[in-house]
Amino acid sequence: MDLIVVGSVALDDIYTPTGSRERCVGGSASYFSLAASHFVTPGFVGVVGEDFPEEAVATFRRCGVDVTGLERVPGRTFRWAGRYHDDLNERTSLETELNVFERFHPKLPATWCDSPWVFLGNIHPSLQLEVLNQIREPRFVAMDTMDFWIEGTPDELRKVLARVDAVIINDGEARKLAGVSGTLRAARAIAEMGPRLVVVKRGEFGAMLWCEGEWFFAPAFPVDDVVDPTGAGDAFAGGMLGYLARAGRIDRQTVRQALVAGSVVASFSIEAFSIDRLASLTSDEINARIAAFRDVTDFELPSGVDRARVAAAG
Repeated sequence: MDLIVVGSVALDDIYTPTGSRERCVGGSASYFSLAASHFVTPGFVGVVGEDFPEEAVATFRRCGVDVTGLERVPGRTFRWAGRYHDDLNERTSLETELNVFERFHPKLPATWCDSPWVFLGNIHPSLQLEVLNQIREPRFVAMDTMDFWIEGTPDELRKVLARVDAVIINDGEARKLAGVSGTLRAARAIAEMGPRLVVVKRGEFGAMLWCEGEWFFAPAFPVDDVVDPTGAGDAFAGGMLGYLARAGRIDRQTVRQALVAGSVVASFSIEAFSIDRLASLTSDEINARIAAFRDVTDFELPSGVDRARVAAAG
């Protein structure tokens, strides 16, 4: 398996200023795997109940996602309902039902234990450790987390951080995890906990990368009509890890390109409800938007500015 993700698979009720959708596919593993599928063959480990639609599983398969690690058990699938406000950066959770996800313990298919690229979705740190203990010699492991685990399970979370290569979290979580003010200071502090790559997601303002003493910033690609922001962060992570896994290397330039790829894939994800846009996306569309991304961020240094002196001063 090229790349595996362990995370949630859900049925969501989503309400936004543009409309609503009920019982649609959600969860971190869903968004991540479909985003990554545009670069490599991903597989995900998760659990669903008897109510999870078979057509959704067929969609994953059609898009090249290996669902061997998807477990179906008696009960109801993890459910989440949320309402987005006019400012789409703000949302209110209306309902959360863990259901079968409450008893979830990741079980990797035997052949996946040698997977070189691994993403630990936003699940309990003890479950992330269970995954790490099943992987024999991963080449690159990235993780996500959230405020709930940062506040409630700090010791277990630190154990995971010490064993991963990258962490991908939002700016508020970064500051809380580091215990400092300021996103830049927080990223540097998190790197000292273990990860050599710290990616800070900043929503509509893009993402920042701290890697081995260097900063890189990728803005979010501008989208005129945002339909549903749900899962954008997981789509970003899937695009980024999928690009890295396809490249097969983790050098400075490739990591920066991966950040842009993640931003571009996430920009498509928000154009429709649920996983719809990720499932219909084509490689030609991704390549065209990456080229457009280059156009909107490219500029010449002003006259009189010496690139070498600027780099030395930085």
